[in-house]
Amino acid sequence: MRARESRLLAALLVGMGVVGCKKEPPPAAQAPPEVAVEPVDVRDMPVQAEFTGQVRGGEDVEVRARVTGFLQSQKYREGSLVRKGDLLFTIDPKQFQATAARAQAGMAEAQAMHNRAEIQVNRLRPLVEKHAVSQQDLDNAVASEQASKASMASAGAQLTSANLDLGYTRVTSPITGLAGNRQVDIGSYVGSPEPTVLTVVSSLDPIRFDFTVAESEYLAYARAAKAKAGQRVSSTAPKLELLLADGTMHPYKGHVSVVGRGVNTETGTLPLQATFPNPGGLLRPGQFGRVRLPITTRKNAVVIPQRAVQELQGTYNVFVVGQDSIAQTREIKIANRSGRIFFVSEGLDLADRIVVEGIQKVRPGTKVRPTIATAMAPPDSTTEH
Repeated sequence: MRARESRLLAALLVGMGVVGCKKEPPPAAQAPPEVAVEPVDVRDMPVQAEFTGQVRGGEDVEVRARVTGFLQSQKYREGSLVRKGDLLFTIDPKQFQATAARAQAGMAEAQAMHNRAEIQVNRLRPLVEKHAVSQQDLDNAVASEQASKASMASAGAQLTSANLDLGYTRVTSPITGLAGNRQVDIGSYVGSPEPTVLTVVSSLDPIRFDFTVAESEYLAYARAAKAKAGQRVSSTAPKLELLLADGTMHPYKGHVSVVGRGVNTETGTLPLQATFPNPGGLLRPGQFGRVRLPITTRKNAVVIPQRAVQELQGTYNVFVVGQDSIAQTREIKIANRSGRIFFVSEGLDLADRIVVEGIQKVRPGTKVRPTIATAMAPPDSTTEH
């Protein structure tokens, strides 16, 4: 009995060993990933230089207290749009009201004195003709009339000055624009020893962008602009692009509006100012950005779309697909850009095909299934306005 059980156990172990040694069939081979490729393009491309600068309002006006006194109230919401003439602050007007009242009284007194002097002259003049009074009496009356007239003019000037000071207690916006934060607390004594800045109002459309360029870059830009139309640089300046801090492009192009008077001898740079439309108020004073200034045009430039480029720590790479459909990584050098189009100075040949879609599915040295991508759009189509 025991021998029979031993034979059954041995057969069972052998069966289990056979099952365990069975080889699983190899998985089915995966199909190569499909990617979109396109040949490198050759076209005439504008050569641009990028310069860092800062946004300023079209007008940045400091609103100051023009009279001394205690800041009484604030009449606007900080960061809101105000119109020219809108009331922003009030300064305690009591002392100025009293001064204006005194000036008004002085004006009335001077007017009365003048009226009395005129009556005296008119009364003495016919008496002099009848020799009822002396000429000296008439001359004295005329002199008094002229003095009273001068006193009345002085009183009128004092009244005007007092009314102006009283009016300055109502601080209004000098322009239409965005009113900034209040820079003085309510209740503070303002206007002494010099006019105190209360806030700043900036117009936002258009805005200005200040930047500097190297002397050599300015010369290339100026000559290209003059050669284009034979006119002044400011009237033929090409359109500029403004790249914002988050990497997006400002939707409206601008132009150079001011070229500095001279080159800074210490830095060798020339200050320039560009003007950009800003109808939505996206740009605010103080923002930093990079302006792209067209310098010249490079003939027969090798260009590729931005979506085909991978950037890592300042190094740019693309996937190139050969005739054997094998994808390989190729390091390139970017010389310039126009919108979403990159100008490549090194790393690509005219016969190369680059991957523009499906890059995330590609690994170096792997086989892919390339398809033809849509044609690359011209640079101008990405930066209209």
